[in-house]
Amino acid sequence: MKFSRKGFSLVELLVVVGIIATLMGIALPALSKARRQSWELLNINNQRNIVRAVTNFALDHNDRYPESVATIGSASYWNWQEPMMLTAFKSRSPGLNRSVSAYLREYIKNVDTMICPCAPDRNPYLEEMWQMGEMWDNPDTPSSDAPFFGTYCFYWNYTGYLDKEEGPLLGPHRIGDSRRRSSILISDYLGYDNWRSPDMFSSCEQFKHAEIADGLRLSSTFWTCTPGEDFSMDLLGINLKAGYTDGHVESYSPLQVFPMEVSNKSDGSEPYPEGVGPGTIFLPKNSLSF
Repeated sequence: MKFSRKGFSLVELLVVVGIIATLMGIALPALSKARRQSWELLNINNQRNIVRAVTNFALDHNDRYPESVATIGSASYWNWQEPMMLTAFKSRSPGLNRSVSAYLREYIKNVDTMICPCAPDRNPYLEEMWQMGEMWDNPDTPSSDAPFFGTYCFYWNYTGYLDKEEGPLLGPHRIGDSRRRSSILISDYLGYDNWRSPDMFSSCEQFKHAEIADGLRLSSTFWTCTPGEDFSMDLLGINLKAGYTDGHVESYSPLQVFPMEVSNKSDGSEPYPEGVGPGTIFLPKNSLSF
C-alpha cells in the first residue's frame, strides 16, 4: 500500500509564519513588562530588607544607626562623598569602620540585596568586597586605599548640601530622633553630572533612551543619557523607590524630587565646586519631611 505525503504549501507556511510573528509581537511587550515588574518588586524587597537590617542594627546598638562610610579624609580634615559608597578609602578617620558590611553583614547575608536589580550589570568583586569588609583590596587598582561605589544611596548619618535657606540634609541618627533630621534611609540613585558620566543623567533604574555607562574600577554600572534641548524630568519615564525609618518603601517619580549636592564640608555647609566631584543627586521630596 502506498501512502502519499503532502507537505505545506508556500502560502500555508507564510500564514503560519505570520501568525507566529503576530503572537510574538503581542507576547514580547507583555513579557518585557512582566520582567520589569518583577525587577521593581525585587527592588522594593531589597530596600525593605536594608531598612530592616539598619533598624535591627540600631536596636542592638542603643537605638543608633550605623555611621555613614561616605566620607574621605583623615581625623584632621574630611569631607563627604556620594552616598552610594559601600567601602570607603582606607585613609578614613581612625575609629570608623571603612565598610558598610562591617555594620550590616550580620543582618544581610546576600550581598545582592545591597545592589539595585535594575542596574545593568553586577560588579564581579561584589561578593568579595562584602565578605572581606575592612580588609578588601580592589585587585584592579594600584592603590590598596581604593573605595567602592554601589548603586543605592544610603542616608543614615549622612549630611548633604541643599541650599543656604533649607540648611543641610541630615540623615537619620537614631531611632525616634526627628530633630531636623530626615527620615529617609535609602533610595534609588538618580543624578546628574557625576564624575563617571559628566553632563549626563545617570541612574540605577533604566529610563527612556538610556545607554550603559560601564562601571569603573571603583564603581558599578549605571544607565545614562545626555539631555537634549527639550529635556524634562518626566521624559525619563521611571518609578524610583525610597525606604524610610518607619519601615515603609514608596515609589516616586523624577518630577517628585529635589536636588542635593555632595558637601565639601563636614557640616554640609558648602558643596563641591561646580563641575567637580559627584554632581547633583536627586532625592524624593518626602526626604524634607522632618
